Order: sequence, then structure tokens, then C-alpha cells
Amino acid sequence: MTLIKTSLLNAIAVMIKMITLLGINKILAIYVGPAGYAALGQFQNAVQMITTFASGAINTGVTKYTAEYYEDALKQQQVWRTAGTIAVIGSIITSVIIAVFNQPLAAWFLKNNSYGGVFVWFAATLVFFTLNTLLLAILNGKKAIGRYVLANIAGSVFAFVATTIMAIQWGLYGALIALAIYQSITFFVTLLICYKADWFKIRYLFGQIDRQIALNLGKFTAMALTSAACGPISQILIRDHLGASFGWTAAGYWEAMWRLSNAYLLLATTTLSVYYLPRLSELKDAIDIKKEIIQGYKIILPVAALSAFSIYLCRDMIIPLLFTQEFLPMRELFAWQMIGDTLKIGSWILAFLMLSKAMLKLFIITEIVFSISFVVLTWVLTKTIGFQGVAVAFAANYAAYWIVIFFFIYQNLAEKNVTKPLD
Repeated sequence: MTLIKTSLLNAIAVMIKMITLLGINKILAIYVGPAGYAALGQFQNAVQMITTFASGAINTGVTKYTAEYYEDALKQQQVWRTAGTIAVIGSIITSVIIAVFNQPLAAWFLKNNSYGGVFVWFAATLVFFTLNTLLLAILNGKKAIGRYVLANIAGSVFAFVATTIMAIQWGLYGALIALAIYQSITFFVTLLICYKADWFKIRYLFGQIDRQIALNLGKFTAMALTSAACGPISQILIRDHLGASFGWTAAGYWEAMWRLSNAYLLLATTTLSVYYLPRLSELKDAIDIKKEIIQGYKIILPVAALSAFSIYLCRDMIIPLLFTQEFLPMRELFAWQMIGDTLKIGSWILAFLMLSKAMLKLFIITEIVFSISFVVLTWVLTKTIGFQGVAVAFAANYAAYWIVIFFFIYQNLAEKNVTKPLD
């Protein structure tokens, strides 16, 4: 499967997901407003952290080893069985904790303990949530792109239908519940898609944990847990800072900007996950790896840069079309946010090599350092140049990240010859 073919197939799911995301943004803009956007962002960060911890943070490792053991079906099944058992045990334990502490969690993340019921819904469906992400990781590692695309389309459709109905009926509370449960509902569709594959059996997901595989997955657990903690926590801190400094409506503008970026960059980010992660996991030769990275810079980065420039030019049409007139003040974030988005994709092309080769120390250090620097830069620049400072901080942080990652990855590749495997 080539990069171009994978990108084209993935584009089908991405286009549908992009349309549904933009539709969801419009519904939320009408029914929850800018302040509601900020609350949704807080809860989404909570979901990211909790699901990663609950699953044992092994999904990236599942994709890597499923791809790496592509000629050994028994080894793949051992990986899935170990990962599935860890995910179920972790999810059950986490669900109990969330249910017991639902009100304190609501007070911390949503600043209102009356939203505790949202966390109860989340706890009740968490097992299905984590199993759905596990199945998607398996499909990705198997390079079953058709099934992977179909499962992602199902997730997009469920997200749109659930959010639309519940936001219209119950406003912010309904939107939060929809965010909590839609992936759990999608699990049953993903399971059906996998079940029809001749290489899949439900029993492959549960059973005895293989100690060596668990240790191998542990490297990815450390990386994923670091990412799951650093990214969302930095966003929560920034959102709290914006809310305290400029009001929660302004924090909502930033959340809307962040969601728009995620939507239009979907093709680039999902291609990195769907093609690059399994592909780089397979490659051992340093020269082959360099060729894949260069190909990414020739195809993915220009598409991301052109998309960012187009979004910037059309910003005055996009805001009222995708949101409402109430969101027009977010206009001042566009220029620096688009620059930051392009820099992010440029750096991620290299960063995925760290994931695929389990470069544990480098990944963890850079995640922690640049999550902290994003928060610090935001604090400093918003005090210096105002609300726009959060977007400037985003761009500056990814510029520095790209330079640092390039230096270490280039050094790593330079040390490898054509016969020595890259670990």
C-alpha cells in the first residue's frame, strides 16, 4: 500500500469526518455558544486522558507490532490478546473510580459538579470506548484500510447524529453526554466490521497476558501516558488562563479555533497515523526510512500548508458559516494559528518516527518540555500582546519543536548504516 493510495482511500473517511465535524461545530455554536465550547474542550481533554490511562495506553504499540509481525499470525494474536485483556481490566477499574468520584471530576474539569452525571455515563460505557480504539489500532496495523475507513465513517456518523440530537434537546449537558458515549456505540459497528475478516476472531482479544509482549507494549504505554497527560493538561491550563484573563467566552474562541484546525488537518494527521506509523514500523534500513520521510515532506506538508493558507484567506466567510457571528472575535487568531498548524505537520512527520521506533527517552523528554513551553509561552505572550498571544505561542512552540526533533532524528539516522536496523 503506497502513501498516495493510502491517502486517497483515507480521504473518503476524512471527507466524511470533516463534514460531520464541521456540522457538529455549527450545531454546538448555535446551541452551546463560545463559553460552552470551552467546557466541551475541557471535557474532551478529560476523555483523552482517562481513556488512555484506562486502556493501558497500548494502542500505538498494537499498531506497530501488528504491522511488524505481518507474517506471523500467531504472534499478532498474542499481541491482541495481551492488549485486549489489559484494556478490559484497566477500563473496569477506571470506570469504578470515575463513577465514585464523578462530582469532584466535574468540578475540576467543568467547574460545575452538577455535571457529574456526564462522568457517570462515561464510566458506564468506557469498556466499549477502549475496545473500539483497540480494534481500530488492529485494523490500522493489519493495513486493512477499507475496513479501517468504514469503521471511521461509522464513528463520524454516530458522532454527528448523537451530538446533534442531544445538543438540540439538552444543550451543553446533552453535548457532553454525546461526547462521552458515541465511540462506545461505534464499537459494535467496528466489531462487526472486524468479525467479517477471515483473520479475526473475538477470542483473539482476551486471554492470557504474554509477559514479553506486555513489556514491549510498555514502551508505548510510557510514551502514550506521557502524551495523554502533557497535551490535555497543557490545554486545560491554557484554557483556564484564557478564561481567567479574558473571560470564558474568549476561551471558547480559542477552542473553536483549535477544533477548526483539527478538522481541516484531518487528511494530513490521519495519513500519518494510517500510513506512516505501520510503514515506519516495518522499515529497518535507515536509507529506506529517509526516503519515506522525504516523501512525506513532498506530499503531506505542501497539502497542509496550502490548506492553511486557504483557510486564512477565507476566514471571514468561514467563521459565520461554520460557527456564528458571535465567534467573529476569533478572527485575530487565524494568521498565527495557520502558521502553527503547518509547522505542526512538518514536525509530526519526524515525530512519528519516534513512535514507530519506540524512541522512549527522546519522546518523553520532548513531550514534557514542549508542553510546558507552550503553557509558559502562552502566559508570557498573552500578557505582552493580548489574546492573540495564544496563537503566537502555538506557532513559536512548534517551530522550536521541529528544530529540536530534526536535530535528534537526523543524528539518529546518521549513526545508522544501510545494514544496521534502526531501533
